[in-house]
Amino acid sequence: MQIARRKTREIKIGKVTIGGEHPIAVQSMTKTRTSDVEATVAQIHRLEEAGCDIVRVAVPDRAAARALGAIKKRIRIPLVADIHFFWELAMEAMDAGADKIRLNPGNLQRKEHIFKIVDKAKSYRVPMRIGVNAGSVFDKLDYVDFLKSNPMERSDSVIQRMVGRGRVYLDIFEQAGFHDIVVSLKTSDVRNTLEAYSTMAPLCDYPFHLGITEAGFAEAAIIKSSIGIGFLLLNGIGDTIRVSLTEDPVHEVHVAKKILRAVGLAEGTDIISCPSCGRCDIDLFGLVREIEEKVSARDKARSTQYAVRSTNQSL
Repeated sequence: MQIARRKTREIKIGKVTIGGEHPIAVQSMTKTRTSDVEATVAQIHRLEEAGCDIVRVAVPDRAAARALGAIKKRIRIPLVADIHFFWELAMEAMDAGADKIRLNPGNLQRKEHIFKIVDKAKSYRVPMRIGVNAGSVFDKLDYVDFLKSNPMERSDSVIQRMVGRGRVYLDIFEQAGFHDIVVSLKTSDVRNTLEAYSTMAPLCDYPFHLGITEAGFAEAAIIKSSIGIGFLLLNGIGDTIRVSLTEDPVHEVHVAKKILRAVGLAEGTDIISCPSCGRCDIDLFGLVREIEEKVSARDKARSTQYAVRSTNQSL
């Protein structure tokens, strides 16, 4: 089955182009303190080796913003600065060379500040991600009431608020003549996330970054992410993805790659093995683990070669 992808405009993030007919890009986020350049660069190198296409780092303060320049010089993939609350940090991040800025409409709302960010983004040709999260579209007291409400009311309320807040933000950017935009609408609830993206899809032609935020740990988080991201991809929605796990970010990349392969949007080796039963008279579990290790190493090598080749072609 060929997936008919949603038609979106192309957005260039450093050396990676997303949207249009370009491959779905895999993104992850570092879990180090960004101001610790050595630790952050080391983690990004591991992400690059795993096949990550774009990396995001937290920029909670000026020390983190100042570190971006040193980090960018030592990595190969595009660097995204994650900004909350303080608009000045977005300005400093662009001065330091960030390839993209993520803004949260839930905590950066003053139009004059947004216009200043947009003006600098235009001059540097830096795209923006409007990253809407469910928890940040409510005031604190409203959010407590939201969590107490029944599921049906909760679903309708959060979707309306997320899509509405995202659309208001888009209007501000468009008023300023800025269209290098990526949109995300993440919640920790799979159904709400699917509904939010599906509702926003016909309202704009910007690329979508997919993910189930605050998905949790290990198997539960992987299951939620696979269902949510996989469903949207199979319906043609999505241009970049990030699997959010409360563990090593390299594992996020491995899971993302497997999701893309499972829906037919990335190359890789699919291991078909019987679940086993009482008729099995060989060590099937051990055999499959051995094959998985060898196949993963080969696919990893191919991914690295592709990344290097793509980088060279873009120079």
